[in-house]
Amino acid sequence: MPEHEMNQVPPYEFYTQKRWENWLGRAKESGFQIKESEEEASKESAVFVNMVDDVILACLKVTARFEKEMLSKEMTLHILEEIRDIVLAEVEPISEDIDLMIDSVQTSLMGALVAFECYAMGDYEEGADINELIKAAIDAEASDNLELALDYTAQCGAIVLKGQTLPEEVMADLPYGIVAEWLDGIDSISAAMVGSDSYKEFDEDDEDDAI
Repeated sequence: MPEHEMNQVPPYEFYTQKRWENWLGRAKESGFQIKESEEEASKESAVFVNMVDDVILACLKVTARFEKEMLSKEMTLHILEEIRDIVLAEVEPISEDIDLMIDSVQTSLMGALVAFECYAMGDYEEGADINELIKAAIDAEASDNLELALDYTAQCGAIVLKGQTLPEEVMADLPYGIVAEWLDGIDSISAAMVGSDSYKEFDEDDEDDAI
């Protein structure tokens, strides 16, 4: 990486290995079991939702700086790649049920991360029909072309980052599969953007606040 790119790195770590390991520790402590009552499962599964949201918030902070031209495209992609390497790395088995949930978390995050990367690279059409992109992703999955399905999912996420919303009726009728899990990650991006815009203005010293 050119020296001028390295000089752009802010004195701030958007996401760290320690942060991810802390979340994995919380997941282990949750003792989550799929066969528990719905109420108990909902309470204990909250940690997995929060894991996803924490990563997405970190990525939103990266893209907010990218939009302000405080980070170059190259540096933005470099930081997103570092986050990807942390959260998509193989996780040591904990228990069958928790392992299934972590696998689901990582699949959702895969959808979210490719969306952030697609947005930073500009590999999307801002006025594209999100319904058509979702249908194309589902069709590609049905044809076992997961690479193409992921590309369409990434474009969906990029235009969500640009301000479009996922159609509720289409999301409700998604066939079970990996595209549906990737789109869960996109849905989490949309929810985070609606929930708060604090990621656009943040203190360089806030990295330890959440964990």
